Amino acid sequence: MTRADDQNTPLDPDDPVLLAALRDVDGLLADLSDEAPPETLVKATLDAVAAEPARPEPAPRSRRMPIWTVAALIALGGVAVASSLMFGGRVTGLFETADGQLDNVDSNLGGPVAAAPAAPADVSVTPEQLREQIQRQMNRDQVATNIPTSHSSESREVEVKRSDLQILTPGEGGRDRMASADPMSLTPPPPPAPEATPSTTPEADDGPARDAYRAYTENPFLRVQDQPKSTFSVDVDTASYSNVRRFLNEGRLPPGAAVRVEELLNYFPYDYEAPLQAGDRPFSVTTEVGPAPWRPEHRLVHIGLQAPEVMEGEMPPRNLVFLLDVSGSMNNPDKLPLLKTAMSLLVETLTDNDRVAIVVYAGAAGVVLEPTSGHEQAAILAAIERLRSGGSTAGGAGIRLAYELARRNFVEGGINRVILGTDGDFNVGTSSEGELRELVEKERKSGVFLTVLGFGRGNLADDRMETLADHGNGNYAYIDSVAEAKKVLVREAGGTLITVAKDVKIQVEFNPAEVAGYRLIGYENRVLANRDFADDTKDAGDIGGGHSVTALYEVVPAGVRVPNVDDEELKYQTPNRLTEAARSGELMTVRLRWKQPTGSKSDLSETPVIDRGKDLGRTSDDFRWSAAVAAWGMGLEGSTHLGGWSLSATQEIAAGAVGDDPGGYRAEALRLMEKTRALSR
Repeated sequence: MTRADDQNTPLDPDDPVLLAALRDVDGLLADLSDEAPPETLVKATLDAVAAEPARPEPAPRSRRMPIWTVAALIALGGVAVASSLMFGGRVTGLFETADGQLDNVDSNLGGPVAAAPAAPADVSVTPEQLREQIQRQMNRDQVATNIPTSHSSESREVEVKRSDLQILTPGEGGRDRMASADPMSLTPPPPPAPEATPSTTPEADDGPARDAYRAYTENPFLRVQDQPKSTFSVDVDTASYSNVRRFLNEGRLPPGAAVRVEELLNYFPYDYEAPLQAGDRPFSVTTEVGPAPWRPEHRLVHIGLQAPEVMEGEMPPRNLVFLLDVSGSMNNPDKLPLLKTAMSLLVETLTDNDRVAIVVYAGAAGVVLEPTSGHEQAAILAAIERLRSGGSTAGGAGIRLAYELARRNFVEGGINRVILGTDGDFNVGTSSEGELRELVEKERKSGVFLTVLGFGRGNLADDRMETLADHGNGNYAYIDSVAEAKKVLVREAGGTLITVAKDVKIQVEFNPAEVAGYRLIGYENRVLANRDFADDTKDAGDIGGGHSVTALYEVVPAGVRVPNVDDEELKYQTPNRLTEAARSGELMTVRLRWKQPTGSKSDLSETPVIDRGKDLGRTSDDFRWSAAVAAWGMGLEGSTHLGGWSLSATQEIAAGAVGDDPGGYRAEALRLMEKTRALSR
């Protein structure tokens, strides 16, 4: 292949112009691939590989094809094969074996699952080398910045520049406008000015971003007279916090719909009492009452649940199936390369009692690694390292295959879980949110639960991944860095993988003698009908080993007007007559329902809450920290309930509530608050 202006000069395969052109063609083909049957593209690649003689080593650079041959292959949809032949005959497909040959992918879901060949002893990257790569990356990956960087450059053929990434640009609109950012309401908005929205990469915002977030409206104030009970499902997801961090570290405010206050609250560890070893419930309950900083005439009720920590050596046997998205949309440094690093970190924690299988999906789904003992870490790491991206996204087929493999190797009394790593961009086969939800709801009945790990930006399907985790009896985390991967999959592996209680619901009954109104802060997409509390057929959130759950209610004391509520007297009725319990001085009662991990009938507990009249200075660090994080999150989402409360006042409260900060997570949040204040100007 030669340049058009010099027929005697061969094209340099490292030419950045050529790489950019091929990247554009490959991206265009990936976008168009969902218009053709995925099997066609996969078969074309497989046929091309089968027809090519085996080569133990890449051919010398001088083996090049005439440009008309390459053009013909591209026209036939074989851009991956064409480009690889140009660069020495190496095929860049869904995944590779150590000698460069493409493993067989069985796209017939009704047929047998093809086993991947055993990993050869002489792999291109040894476990020791991979560990060194990970350690070098972690040394560069500062928790203070948490900006994704390029991982393991040997694992991909194309380097995607940070400026090429498609990132959301904040715009105007309220919280329930999808994929649009809200002006910060922590301080009175300044007069509009041109070019007011900061961005570190303005060139990347020419096209519309395709990140998808669920639209919802924040919980309103309710009168106890009208609604004496409030019911919701617990939530231990943390994806929103790390996604918000990613936006702020890139120099932009997040879209309001990307901010879920409860996930900001639950990102941090709290100093809650450990549950009793012989107690009647698998978690402790902590409550505290103090003033709401942004509206001192209101009270803030802090509710905390704490599950027992899983100590090292107490991890039960694990039957894990890694379900990894290797479609073309994952071809960015913060997607597949980071996903491979995250899975490698988890592999290094495996023991002889564990078994791991790997399923991948792009245009079709296939098994890369049959269930393998955790003792064979070299084989597992080699299989992960060979993964390559390309093609469309048949996510539904991959989910079915992964659950099938997990059921086949089910471990009684152990951990049986599918770990899905993706950007959520499913576009082939079963791909609608409703179909995927029904699929994981059906599969969870087998006792196999689901963990979802989100990666990347530009086409992040946050709404879809949250739905899958919620209905698959699992959790959802967004991985924006190696440090976050280590937090989720190593430090907090017990909470990520072990379920200690499922279908956990909270119901609060308020005492009308003490409370005029209330508002649940966050948990908008977890609110349940009061009748669902005692209905054991209704699904709810799950709590993992070591997990803590934090919830806040803003309470309007009796005799104080409830904001934004019609308080005109009724003509035909008066408030119900109070019972004797109303004179107890209790503010409210917190009721909990949960099931054992393998149970079908729920247990019930009750905890009364009394307001001791504490002022803010006498509350605990955990109380003040949660109040500050809630105010920060409410400002980011564009809440109407903060009034004139300022972000600087929020920072002051947070700075005085850092306390013992294992992992430095609260210190990091303080830095993010400062970035928020700078961007909100």
